[in-house]
Amino acid sequence: MTNLREHTIRWFFFFFGLIVLSLGVTLTIKASDLGIGPWDVFHYGLFLKFGLTIGTWSIIAGVVIVFFTSLITRSRPQLGTYLNMVLIGVFIDIFNWMLPDVHTIWIEILLLTIGIIVAAIGIGLYVAPKLGAGPRDGLMLYLSSQFGWKVSNVRNGIELIVFLLGWLLGGPVGIGTIIIVITLGNVIGYTIPKAEQMLDYVIKRGAVNEDLNQRPIWANHYD
Repeated sequence: MTNLREHTIRWFFFFFGLIVLSLGVTLTIKASDLGIGPWDVFHYGLFLKFGLTIGTWSIIAGVVIVFFTSLITRSRPQLGTYLNMVLIGVFIDIFNWMLPDVHTIWIEILLLTIGIIVAAIGIGLYVAPKLGAGPRDGLMLYLSSQFGWKVSNVRNGIELIVFLLGWLLGGPVGIGTIIIVITLGNVIGYTIPKAEQMLDYVIKRGAVNEDLNQRPIWANHYD
């Protein structure tokens, strides 16, 4: 029973994290007049050149990255990686359809700021259960562990390369793009360990409560 409860908690963190991440990414996309995140610049550039949707290109790029990462790590991706690869793109398209477009500068600044924080929280929440990092974060975590580099530095380096590719494709680049490149990796470096601590706390607290509920009740027990 304990294993089932822990498994359920981990999957809840995972799916909730994907939703939160997708919302954060969409908020930064809605502030596109300031420039969007590096990966989204890349997806947006592919959308401008070849059609389809931003979410669809997110899925296609994810497939390519998963295949490449599997080759260099010689390992099979976890179920969570496949779910991330598909659901992030779907959720982004849903949120992009639900949320209105804005063109007021101060609102876009607010959306960009909130979007960065929300996306970083979402990444921490879905990475913490270790059910399979998404394509981009899986590559980030692999390079970090393989070479001993800080997660924030690896993230920033990857996003700089992707940003240049997206810019060449005609994706919307601006001050917001630079801000995301500089800040997101650093915020993720904070949210991942915090989410791991939160997950560990929830799992352990649930185990304690379960043990208490299963205690025998003695005749002289008046609590």
